[in-house]
Amino acid sequence: MTEALQEDGLVLGGLTKVLGGRVIIDNLHLVVKKGEMVSLLGPSGCGKTTTLRMIAGFLIPDKGDILLNGKDVTTLGPEKRPSAMVFQNYALWPHMTVFNNVAYPLKVRKLSKPEIEKRVHEALNLVNLMHHKDSRPSQISGGEQQRVALARALVQEPDILLLDEPLSNLDAKLRVKVREDIRDLQRRLGITTVIVTHDQDEALSISDRIAVMNAGKIEQFSTPQELYDRPETEYVANFIGSLNHLQGGYNDGQIIAGSEVVGIRPEDVIFTKGQVPGSYSATVELVVPRGHFSEVYLKRADAELRAFISSDIPAVGTTGYARISKALIYQDGKLVRVA
Repeated sequence: MTEALQEDGLVLGGLTKVLGGRVIIDNLHLVVKKGEMVSLLGPSGCGKTTTLRMIAGFLIPDKGDILLNGKDVTTLGPEKRPSAMVFQNYALWPHMTVFNNVAYPLKVRKLSKPEIEKRVHEALNLVNLMHHKDSRPSQISGGEQQRVALARALVQEPDILLLDEPLSNLDAKLRVKVREDIRDLQRRLGITTVIVTHDQDEALSISDRIAVMNAGKIEQFSTPQELYDRPETEYVANFIGSLNHLQGGYNDGQIIAGSEVVGIRPEDVIFTKGQVPGSYSATVELVVPRGHFSEVYLKRADAELRAFISSDIPAVGTTGYARISKALIYQDGKLVRVA
């Protein structure tokens, strides 16, 4: 049995799950503090949704244990856990009004009508949807449907909120708005939250910490800034943000022959017209506008590098100097030093 500390909202101890003869989750450990928002981030098939479904009680682990607020819930069904889940497809009843969709889990619990009305109104006010309480799902937008699903989860007053790719069905602009709403609401309520996503921007923008998953294991569990600045494995470095990925070695700002892998963030490649210490001659080969910055492809004698430049964008063919302000050095897939 995993020991849970008082401040731990969720503890996963050595979870293993086999489905269809394949190990989907492999001895996974994770501790989420009370009131923390944690993202399970990774590509399709890495095991993040399976993990969430085990936390929710829809799947029972083959090995390991799950503690919520210090209580062992490993073998309990979803209805007996102090958790609520928001599904990817919202799972709203089309024939029910917004009010009745939110009220449904309370009616199942046989709460009194006055208590149901009070709690549903509170939940709808939280997500700013009281004006749509008599509407049906087909009469409101996708973003509003997502907020109904969120209200239905919150009305249950769970100890932990579980979100499964909650924004994947929304267009890009609406996705940013709704994720900000979710983060704001989570902070105001102080509710322990686990969100599954494959979108790194989403995870980086709303999470207190992120668990990057790969093949049923957690590669790294850190704050967004730590993940970006110091990715512990090549896998994490390539999955979080953009990267110049070079085979060789690194010495005094140059790529040299070697058996390591050198990872360089494009914003850590500095292009100047004049030579400065640690810079080497470079030519601009391609410029790709990216809105508030441009992606500039540079050719040096030792390497081809991408740089993110936000002002004084050089034209194709411009010659100048490029220096590397920071490099991540990997050996056998593991970070060995930051230069």
